[in-house]
Amino acid sequence: LSADRGRAAGWPGPTLVAAGVVLALLPPVFDIPLAAYLSVACLLLGGIVWVPALLGAVLRAVPPPDDALALLAVERARHQRHTATVAIAGVVASLALSVALTVMVASFRDAVTQWLDTVLPADLYVRTATSPGAADPVGLPEAFIDAARAVPGVARAEAQRVSSVQLDDRRPAVTLIARPLADPDRDLPLTGVLRAAPDGEVGVYVSEAMVDLYRAAPGTRLALPLPDGGRASVFVRGVWRDYARQHGAVMLALADYRRLTGDLRVNDLALWLAPGADAAAVQAALRRAGDGRAADLAFASAGEIRATSLRIFDRSFAVTYWLQGVAIAIGLFGIAASGSAQVLARRKEFGLLSHLGLTRRQVLTVVALEGAVWTAAGTVLGAALGIAVSVVLVKVVNPQSFHWTMDLLLPWGRLLALCLAVLAAGTATAWLSARRAASRDMAQAVKEDW
Repeated sequence: LSADRGRAAGWPGPTLVAAGVVLALLPPVFDIPLAAYLSVACLLLGGIVWVPALLGAVLRAVPPPDDALALLAVERARHQRHTATVAIAGVVASLALSVALTVMVASFRDAVTQWLDTVLPADLYVRTATSPGAADPVGLPEAFIDAARAVPGVARAEAQRVSSVQLDDRRPAVTLIARPLADPDRDLPLTGVLRAAPDGEVGVYVSEAMVDLYRAAPGTRLALPLPDGGRASVFVRGVWRDYARQHGAVMLALADYRRLTGDLRVNDLALWLAPGADAAAVQAALRRAGDGRAADLAFASAGEIRATSLRIFDRSFAVTYWLQGVAIAIGLFGIAASGSAQVLARRKEFGLLSHLGLTRRQVLTVVALEGAVWTAAGTVLGAALGIAVSVVLVKVVNPQSFHWTMDLLLPWGRLLALCLAVLAAGTATAWLSARRAASRDMAQAVKEDW
């Protein structure tokens, strides 16, 4: 009968975890990943409910220690594992969330770093001071572009035209980028393979948001708005990652853009410097070439743009580290409260151990070892559960929320440090709670049964 009850009690955990997996496969609802959020909740709840069974499986794999105190702690933790649900459920949940946030932020930062390395190939960038996302930003004069190519120290210069087009009145404008594309595989952070454009058709490259919002998958055709109010049918050759424009971007070769629109204006200029060239001297020469328009020009090196972007990224996600600390603290508070309550309830047991010859220090050592065993098992379970949740966050929530993808990166060193810190803190918390709650004269507790 007890075995049947144990098997029945073990069903909710796997059921919730399985439900979380199924929910992670569902599409978003009104562009909101509701099913993915429910998936994360089911995974966390299933992991917590599954703690006793998983804890038993972990402890069965632990060989009996030779030390008497360690053996007593391990055996009690093994046979009283159901009480561990209250003790370490908070640690499992908080560590899982901390691991998931750590993996998500590390994956995102690594993806942004690789993306910046691809989209910033030049050494120096010049653009008009007005926002390039405006409907008709001020362009750079042809004379300035010719002068920039002739500046000593400039090895190559590429012009770029950035504007906005309205594909759907119900959605924000899409960014249209026209730039030289000699080798799209090298010049763009592409995802997947390229499709060859049919003869006579203009090939374009769309960001991942375009696939989700406008169904502009590779191999399809897109009605691209033109400055004169008309539209041109273009062929979608491939998809590229764009972490700067959430509402979508379309890129095409500058020559194709000029042939379709007749627009010869440019508002961005990418400059490759010759080896040994002084970037400051080149920038000063460009300002002189700009003459009276020098105040309207904005200069930035690839290193400056990269450093600024990563600094903004780190500031945006700095709050996650505080959230991790708060989550871990809540989990440790659960260990402290549960440990104190158990120590008070086990005064007779401690009194018996005292009669058998154990000192107060040894009894507290047993309690600390029990806390270490439970915390270690909870750390293993929490880390595994956190990695599972991070897969949902990286592979489901991010694409459905922001319409971009990234590769999953597991920062093993940081995760190991986080798990070791939780293990040490949980052990210390159990020992301190037992030290405060345990009576100094524990042997007197046995007299209550005489």
